Amino acid sequence: MNPKYKELLGAAKAAAQNSYSPYSHFAVGSAVLCSNGEIYLGANIENASYSLTNCAERSALFNALSNGQKEISAIAVWTKRGGVFPCGACRQVILELAPKSDIIINDINGKILVLKLSDLLPFSFDKENLK
Repeated sequence: MNPKYKELLGAAKAAAQNSYSPYSHFAVGSAVLCSNGEIYLGANIENASYSLTNCAERSALFNALSNGQKEISAIAVWTKRGGVFPCGACRQVILELAPKSDIIINDINGKILVLKLSDLLPFSFDKENLK
């Protein structure tokens, strides 16, 4: 495992402190590692109109891209309980913005899982399907 991944998961844990989750009370933090070594953070932001909620993974990815980053190496997702994977919407956004990135998850047993998007989103639909 890349030694930077433990640091990345720690950054995701810190990002969870910025979660705005007054409805679910389920804080999620995410950290994105860019190819130049920079890390961008995101937290889940809820809204009373639930469909307007934004997940931590998308917040972190949008933060990185908004700051000019184009090459994402890894995405970490942290929750207090562990064992939580990106939702379907986040998987689709990862496919568009960071398809080759490793996805790092804190497991419920205190271990770190490193996955590829193909593990989480087999038979995906992407821009190649639109040609």
